[in-house]
Amino acid sequence: LEEVGKRNSSREAWLVIHGRVYDVTRFLEEHPGGEEVLLEQAGRDATESFEDVGHSTDAREMLKQYYIGEIHPVRTGWLQSLCCPGFFFWSTWLIPIFGALVIGLMYRYYMLDGRTS
Repeated sequence: LEEVGKRNSSREAWLVIHGRVYDVTRFLEEHPGGEEVLLEQAGRDATESFEDVGHSTDAREMLKQYYIGEIHPVRTGWLQSLCCPGFFFWSTWLIPIFGALVIGLMYRYYMLDGRTS
């Protein structure tokens, strides 16, 4: 994705749509929505924007001629599961529960301390 990020100008415009890289430089002037639309998305993942517009089947077929490769996703989830099993359990449940318990104990301590003074 870093390589795609460098291709974000009218001289060289690459997009990522559904993990596939497209060089749309030759299509900039022909795009029905204008080249500005493509240049806004150039150099990054444009999947959401592409789908939001609701492109026709013909547009999807036309896209195939600009295909140049695929993005290989970074497997952070897989790596994280190896190094930190149960990470989501800790961050989702135990840390907030522990925090609430500490706050409750502090509140009780200060309330009891206030009565004895």
